[in-house]
Amino acid sequence: MNELVEEPLKKLSAPPHCCKRFDWRIIIAGLLGVGGITIWRATVNHAAAHPVLPHSRLVAVARVNREDLSQILVCDAELRPYQEVEIHAKVSGYLDKIQVDIGDLVKTGDVLATLEVPELQDDIRKASAARSRAEQEVGRAQAAFSASHVAYARLSAVEKSQPRLIAQQDLDAAQEKEQIAASALAAARADVDIAVAELAKLKTMLQYTRITAPFSGTITERYADQGSLIQAGSSSSQALPLVRLSENDRLRLDIPVSVSYVGSIHVGDPIEIHVNIPEMTFTGIVARASSKVETSTRTMKVQVDVPNPELKLIPGMYATATLRLAFHKHALAVPVAAVSRKSEATVLVVDPQMKIEERSIHIGIETPQKLEVLSGLHEDELVLVGGHSQVKPGELVQPRLLEESKKAE
Repeated sequence: MNELVEEPLKKLSAPPHCCKRFDWRIIIAGLLGVGGITIWRATVNHAAAHPVLPHSRLVAVARVNREDLSQILVCDAELRPYQEVEIHAKVSGYLDKIQVDIGDLVKTGDVLATLEVPELQDDIRKASAARSRAEQEVGRAQAAFSASHVAYARLSAVEKSQPRLIAQQDLDAAQEKEQIAASALAAARADVDIAVAELAKLKTMLQYTRITAPFSGTITERYADQGSLIQAGSSSSQALPLVRLSENDRLRLDIPVSVSYVGSIHVGDPIEIHVNIPEMTFTGIVARASSKVETSTRTMKVQVDVPNPELKLIPGMYATATLRLAFHKHALAVPVAAVSRKSEATVLVVDPQMKIEERSIHIGIETPQKLEVLSGLHEDELVLVGGHSQVKPGELVQPRLLEESKKAE
């Protein structure tokens, strides 16, 4: 009897199997609901409050915003000496001494080499003797002129005091003699001037046998050795130079600027210069521009003066020059990849109904990553980045901000 009563009681106290299945379903449904809400909120946040539309393409978009944009131009440039000259002899002769070699530092006026010109000393002695002879001729001509002048003056005085006492023929002859003596004196003085000039010329040529540095710098090449016959350099000869002298404590940086940007370059503009070896970055300014575009390269030469007191930079090195062409503050900007530039500049905009709209825009300055938009877009609008050929205007899309797309990848 007790067993008959206890068995139904046990069945009543035990939970039914249907109730167990019901509890697990409720728990699973709750978890799915919480997870769905979480995913929905994340999708809403990541899609910038745009709902996920069925049967629509997922696209990467960027938000139109305002930024400070700097348009820069990066050019390859070359360092070269501020001054460089191949030094020739001004007179012909034999190289008596050469006192410098490549790599030597010299100062303005330092003697680089001396020439031996044996006949030059003889020419100087002859010119000196000719000057002495000309000076003596001046003395004789001066005496002759003085005598003739006194004679004519006396006859003129007698003629004035006692007319017709002196024959007119004698008076004319005395006057002619005086004029001849004056001409001879002038010629003698001219000969002295010629002799003096010739002597000064030869002495100057003697000074030219000492070849000096026209400016301070470094000897970068040597062409002749002691005993070589050196010809005087001239525009019509192929005379061998003695040495090459370069001013390397100050350099010129030659920058070829494309014709597209020449209107944006001005003297005084700052330039950032980077040299790989040695690793150096410094700032210079535009010192000068050629104001002419070379037809062969379609570039204009721009130069920057580069101080090099420690001679760390070597002429011939390449450098990278970065020029800031323009700076626009708070400009409306979009990524470069968002703009299609075929016949005109266009962008694909995602409108509030999640549809693609194609718009024409006017662009301003360009940076490596961004473009300035002058008209056609408004701040906070969404533009498609890349993939323009994969969508069509009017198509429904699911926008995802570009930064979030990169994080998701």
